[in-house]
Amino acid sequence: MKLLSFHDRNGRPSYGVLRDGGVVDLGERLAADGAPTLRALLATGQLDAARRIAAATAADLSLEGLVFAPVIPDPEKIICVGLNYRDHVAETGRTVTDKPALFARYPSSQTGHLQPLVKPTVSDDFDYEGELAVIIGTSGRHVPAERALDHVAGYACYNEGSIRDWQRHTSQFLAGKSFAQSGSLGPWLVTSDEIPDPSKLALETRLNGAVVQRTATDLMITDVPHLIAYISTILPLTPGDVIVTGTPGGVGAKRTPPLWMRPGDTVEVEISGIGILRNGVIAEAA
Repeated sequence: MKLLSFHDRNGRPSYGVLRDGGVVDLGERLAADGAPTLRALLATGQLDAARRIAAATAADLSLEGLVFAPVIPDPEKIICVGLNYRDHVAETGRTVTDKPALFARYPSSQTGHLQPLVKPTVSDDFDYEGELAVIIGTSGRHVPAERALDHVAGYACYNEGSIRDWQRHTSQFLAGKSFAQSGSLGPWLVTSDEIPDPSKLALETRLNGAVVQRTATDLMITDVPHLIAYISTILPLTPGDVIVTGTPGGVGAKRTPPLWMRPGDTVEVEISGIGILRNGVIAEAA
């Protein structure tokens, strides 16, 4: 099942299930049951209700005219993992650490599928980072790795857009990772029953059609179950939390010359079994 968040032609926010090239509007049907948003659907444990509705209902909205929102527009937490592929560690000149490097993003730093990424006026060093995103479906604390995937609602694509010169201002990543609408999450959440093993996926990032990153998710240094185990030891995971699992080698900052995203560019992150997250790039308004 593919779940997406959107605004309709009238600007009304909602979410639904992709079906037959259209959308079954779940927000309209389940708001009265305490699930007006996709995050609320996960929190109230109504995924099975969503499946029943989707199986029995024809699409009632066309994708045309809908504005995609980030899959989870209002996550409590976005936890990102740095340096989680060996080729990316090597290109940065760093060393592999025993534990994953973590940092946070904020909801305002991301946008949805087909919505523009915004290059800030203060920098030209706007870099792409194609990544697998894990969406938490069931709360957990001190989750053992062998049961970690039971807590996953599903998976999505992420472009962890980074403002590299601001990222290098200090040893902390937050400044370069928090500019408004610099990253994207989508196009939808594919439920975990359709992706039983997140280590068996292929990831590719393209800039203006040219492949700039390509990897297999089994090359992660810390895999998804152990990321969930480690993060849930630090803080409780709750439904709708997003874990962004790290980018492979090939980032623009480490190319000669550097390859930055520019206004007018199109960037795509494609992950097998999920789909293509596509965004144009625009300049920040004066």
